[in-house]
Amino acid sequence: MFLDEMAKQARNLITDICTEQCTLSDQLLPKHCAKTISQAVNKKSKKQTGKKGEPEREKPGVESMRKNRLVVTNLDKLHTALSELCFSINYVPNMVVWEHTFTPREYLTSHLEIRFTKSIVGMTMYNQATQEIAKPSELLTSVRAYMTVLQSIEDYVQIDITRVFNNVLLQQTQHLDSHGEPTITSLYTNWYLETLLRQVSNGHIAYFPAMKAFVNLPTENELTFNAEEYSDISEMRSLSELLGPYGMKFLSESLMWHISSQVAELKKLVVENVDVLTQMRTSFDKPDQMAALFKRLSSVDSVLKRMTIIGVILSFRSLAQEALRDVLSYHIPFLVSSIEDFKDHIPRETDMKVAMNVYELSSAAGLPCEIDPALVVALSSQKSENISPEEEYKIACLLMVFVAVSLPTLASNVMSQYSPAIEGHCNNIHCLAKAINQIAAALFTIHKGSIEDRLKEFLALASSSLLKIGQETDKTTTRNRESVYLLLDMIVQESPFLTMDLLESCFPYVLLRNAYHAVYKQSVTSSA
Repeated sequence: MFLDEMAKQARNLITDICTEQCTLSDQLLPKHCAKTISQAVNKKSKKQTGKKGEPEREKPGVESMRKNRLVVTNLDKLHTALSELCFSINYVPNMVVWEHTFTPREYLTSHLEIRFTKSIVGMTMYNQATQEIAKPSELLTSVRAYMTVLQSIEDYVQIDITRVFNNVLLQQTQHLDSHGEPTITSLYTNWYLETLLRQVSNGHIAYFPAMKAFVNLPTENELTFNAEEYSDISEMRSLSELLGPYGMKFLSESLMWHISSQVAELKKLVVENVDVLTQMRTSFDKPDQMAALFKRLSSVDSVLKRMTIIGVILSFRSLAQEALRDVLSYHIPFLVSSIEDFKDHIPRETDMKVAMNVYELSSAAGLPCEIDPALVVALSSQKSENISPEEEYKIACLLMVFVAVSLPTLASNVMSQYSPAIEGHCNNIHCLAKAINQIAAALFTIHKGSIEDRLKEFLALASSSLLKIGQETDKTTTRNRESVYLLLDMIVQESPFLTMDLLESCFPYVLLRNAYHAVYKQSVTSSA
């Protein structure tokens, strides 16, 4: 009990020092320089700032300046008390009492592990009621400040602090820690899925490819958080640093689970329209028949909405994967380059199982793959027992047909206008390109079909459907025709299986060029 009490006191002192250091490191965050910059600008322009001018804000580092050696700060007192306690703990390596060996340092180590775990989760400041959470970059700054203090403990007492870090930080990359408590991995995964991506589905946030971030859209009900401050490159890299490859894999698996539930719903919609879609698949070169059949289709908007949601989730995953690749390239460059080499030199005739193993390795390192292994695993677990493989394959083919013939309906939506500034559409339909390519690659890998042939068929159907809206005269149904044309170009650019030559054979490039010209001209006039 005595040794335990000493270790507790030392732990409490260390926690107080860590809190002070976290406060000091927080002062150095970039967000705090805004006031300093505005003061400098006001001084230059010689504007009167208030009645007597704003009081000078204390700059970080002031706490280290002393006019007198007798001045003792709170940190000095904490360090003095800690050094005395640590000297006592370190005084003897172990004590033998009635054939029991007690090691004072182990008491301190176990207490530090427990406190470090609680502190990391506490510093996320997750509030379930308001759905608020700390930015990954700010949490990373606090964790690093905490670790710096813990490392300095090795100067006082002979403990292996690296072991503490390994035990605690590795547990934080899992869904639950050793005590069954939620970790930062589960908290951030839940937040990104349930808060950020849900608001994207509700139309409050859009993915901007030009900025590689999710950005709030101007809406009536303002969101409580700024999506860009949680999803830009620096934040995603910080998230990768915190969660590590294991945590990012868990995030990916959670994202894929949501995609698989959307695909299950899409398959139900295909089954409802199976007869009409089978006829449309073979009559894409008969415009009148296609128009009559299209009127018989049900749930067209639902199919496009669900595919857009899938595209948004995949876009977020690509941001997370890119950030993970950047972080790993910094920490283990030689290993990452070896994995890249593996992936880039898979012979075409390689057995698919072997290729998928290489893709799984590449995906774990954050490298983009032609076929997403996590998506294949998620969708292959959906196979129904009462449906034959041939029927499953047919449903997968007809799903691609359904999406292809539904694309022209997007032209009537006001929000479908392409914005050159963001390199996308405000209703996120540019994410369809990623969804179509990756869902096709995963489904036809599972059903052992030809991905290239199915995507060629998709391109033929989509281009013939979009060419038809070029002949329509109704202004409302074709208001954003040019913006939707650009989707074909995006699908080909995104795809490792399709080429521009192939697109040219079924959709004239002159139409694409004119479409780009029209949307850029429209954006210039609207901004003017």
